[in-house]
Amino acid sequence: MANVAFIGLGNMGGPMAANLVKAGHRVAGFDMMAENLDKAKAAGVAVAASAAEAARDAEVVVTMLPAGQHVRDVYTGSGGVMAAVRQGALLIDCSTVDVESARAVAKAAADAGLAMVDAPVSGGVGGATAGTLTFMVGGEEAAFQRAEPILQAMGKTIVHAGASGTGQAAKICNNMILGISMIAVSEAFVLAKSLGLDAQKLFDIASKSSGQCWSMTSYCPVPGPVPTSPANRDYQAGFTAAMMLKDLRLAQQAASQSGAATPLGAEAASLYALFCNGGRSGVDFSGIIKMIAGE
Repeated sequence: MANVAFIGLGNMGGPMAANLVKAGHRVAGFDMMAENLDKAKAAGVAVAASAAEAARDAEVVVTMLPAGQHVRDVYTGSGGVMAAVRQGALLIDCSTVDVESARAVAKAAADAGLAMVDAPVSGGVGGATAGTLTFMVGGEEAAFQRAEPILQAMGKTIVHAGASGTGQAAKICNNMILGISMIAVSEAFVLAKSLGLDAQKLFDIASKSSGQCWSMTSYCPVPGPVPTSPANRDYQAGFTAAMMLKDLRLAQQAASQSGAATPLGAEAASLYALFCNGGRSGVDFSGIIKMIAGE
């Protein structure tokens, strides 16, 4: 079992760190919020006074942070992880950030003689709690091989996407598909209602035919057809609209930098921005159907 530092113990990081403890790893953790530290301590995480202190004796450092600048600061800033960690340590960043930041921090790690992977996740808070997350991992093969046993304690599916930054690329491409497809499914249900077609009947047809997709069959945005979807909990967030907007904006940033044309992704980002600006940023992203329906 490994000595692990876990930095960023919020709604996702807290349960992930707890699962590392359950798997037998010794985990030291740090977060800026006292409430998160208290929850982590109750789950068996040894609380540290700073990110550097948590990382000092770690063989593996895992981070789950809000944005690229936070990742840069924690790893490469004054008094950051790279200055504190022991030689030979493995760095695993599970944050969802821009590809440029992921590659810049990975280069800084390589220059410091440290192995690093970017390993963003899919699966939400429920997956983090249950230990069933999907990890999309970018980095050298040797680093991936070292990271895989740690990731297996927190997830069910671990895929090596390629070189540094490709984990982030996979995440933003996947979530651009999700954001666009949720809008399409929502529009279809709104149209069906206006035409007098029952929502359950549309689901029964589309879920078994060419309109089938995850947004339809696993996360249906109308109450009824999929009992576990947020639509049956008044759109209580599993994955908030604000989080979807963040990922769609990351996709647009990446598209601009790489010269890729993603017009539907741009339209989806604009629509989610309107939804969030309307005071619904904390609503589940599938709640976009209410805006489409004019509710």
